[in-house]
Amino acid sequence: MGILRTDKISGLETPTAVTGSVEFDGNDYLSIAEVPELKLGTTDFTIEAWINFGNDPGDNEHQNIIAAGNPESANSFVIQIRSDNSSPPRLLDFRTDTRSDVSKSSIPLNEWTHIAVTKESNVVKLFVNGVLENSATEAEDLTTAITAIGYRSASSYGYVNGYISNLRILKGTALYTSDFTVPAHALEVIEDTVLLCCNNPDSVTAASYAGIGTSVTLTANGDPTVSSINPGLTRDFTGGTEFRGVTTFDTQGYFVPPSGTTEQRGGGRGFFAGGGTTPNYTNAIDFITISSSGNSQDFGDLTQEKQSLGGTANSTRGIFASGYNTPAFPASGNNTDRIEYITTATTGNGIDFGNLDSTIRYASCAANSTRGLIAGGYYPNYIDRIEYITIASLGDAQTFGTLTAGGTATDKAGLSSPTRGLFAGGEGPSMVSQIDYVTIASTGNAQDFGDLTAARRRAASASSGTRGLVANGYNGSAYVNTIDYVTIASTGNAQDFGDSFQARSSSKGQVSSTIRGVFGSGSTPSSTNTIDSVNIASTGNAQDFGDTNGALFEQAGCSDSHGGIS
Repeated sequence: MGILRTDKISGLETPTAVTGSVEFDGNDYLSIAEVPELKLGTTDFTIEAWINFGNDPGDNEHQNIIAAGNPESANSFVIQIRSDNSSPPRLLDFRTDTRSDVSKSSIPLNEWTHIAVTKESNVVKLFVNGVLENSATEAEDLTTAITAIGYRSASSYGYVNGYISNLRILKGTALYTSDFTVPAHALEVIEDTVLLCCNNPDSVTAASYAGIGTSVTLTANGDPTVSSINPGLTRDFTGGTEFRGVTTFDTQGYFVPPSGTTEQRGGGRGFFAGGGTTPNYTNAIDFITISSSGNSQDFGDLTQEKQSLGGTANSTRGIFASGYNTPAFPASGNNTDRIEYITTATTGNGIDFGNLDSTIRYASCAANSTRGLIAGGYYPNYIDRIEYITIASLGDAQTFGTLTAGGTATDKAGLSSPTRGLFAGGEGPSMVSQIDYVTIASTGNAQDFGDLTAARRRAASASSGTRGLVANGYNGSAYVNTIDYVTIASTGNAQDFGDSFQARSSSKGQVSSTIRGVFGSGSTPSSTNTIDSVNIASTGNAQDFGDTNGALFEQAGCSDSHGGIS
């Protein structure tokens, strides 16, 4: 069955840009031919971009993101990262010759950060990841045109070492005036846009502008390069049809037939994130193609090195929440409330999504196409709380309800249908076999579903939308290879499905398509890189799939095609 969209039947709209970034190696930059429209004057404006820098500037050195002349001269400005002797490390600021700076200290290294500088009625404001950090009065007439990205004139030490993506300038509009949600889509040309660049995966110097009457010409100086490393922004499909060759197109304009064989259409991507090899933890994210077999491949990195996290996804975003991010025991103070996300169709690093209610580890997750659930967890007590997020939006998790008294536990296996989330087994503090269920679209406390064939914790899961599987785990004295199954729409006890390829635990996560369930990594008790798989609709023992990129335990798993989004 294809998908018919009738909101834009003609398919004639202009396609949106594919997001990319420009990599600067510390000795190159982009120059911009001077045009009147890039002189901001005294008008309102917005300058925004994503940055990802790889090292600190040295003492009294700067890395200049965008510049209009030399800010030590009148009528000029720069947005820069600097590390002066008198300032905190990695100070982001907007500076003119009047020194009416707005700044934010300690911009992180090696992760994407959204920055924005706006001016409204002579008040300049600086935002970092959507949060207003500083403001100041600025009445100077900025008559010097913007002429450089990654450098500034009269500065032999001002080169950027890192990445800039989706740099956009609006002249006449202060787009952000208070805290805001950082855009999830690649930026587009909107009203008052005078420049949009550093977003094309094929050209360093590609630029767009909103009918200002003058083209904006960028020139590469040195060897800045286009990069597939990007903030993980998705395309905003509110336009028409784009064909790319003979096999791939994106549209909301008309009927889209499905492609591939029936088995291939049951495919998708599975992801394994974080994990540990005592005493070290990793921030690596790997991916597999579920419909095939083989070893995992590198996807990117989480924002933190951690284990004991939970994972879930819809068809476009993967979500990773909670975790334990310091390899020293005891665990006091080392758990995290962080939620981060990836865009499943691309490769790239995790991006901050929001926060849980408290810092925990061992949370379990379930999801449908719209909503993700994060349940249970530990530290310093066993937690029965269930929280939820809207996956397409950024923000903190909200209260959903609680697990049942019998299901109060950490390290549960989470699985999903489009309507139900199930949380099975776990520890709290003894091993439990109980399965809880909730209706994902509502809020409220969980209800008793039934029991697993045996109590255990840290089991993996998979689902087709109709049937849910719970595989492997630790029963308090031994690692098991048992696979159970349930019919999600009913209630009742689990039944025996078969055995996994290897007895192990700590391979939590719902990695599946609607056809195939995949279980990866874990502890035997030694860390393992085993991946095995089953056909969800049948019963029987698992078959070898391949290997994860390293022997790890307590990874999180998720997929963009599990039964909750069927």
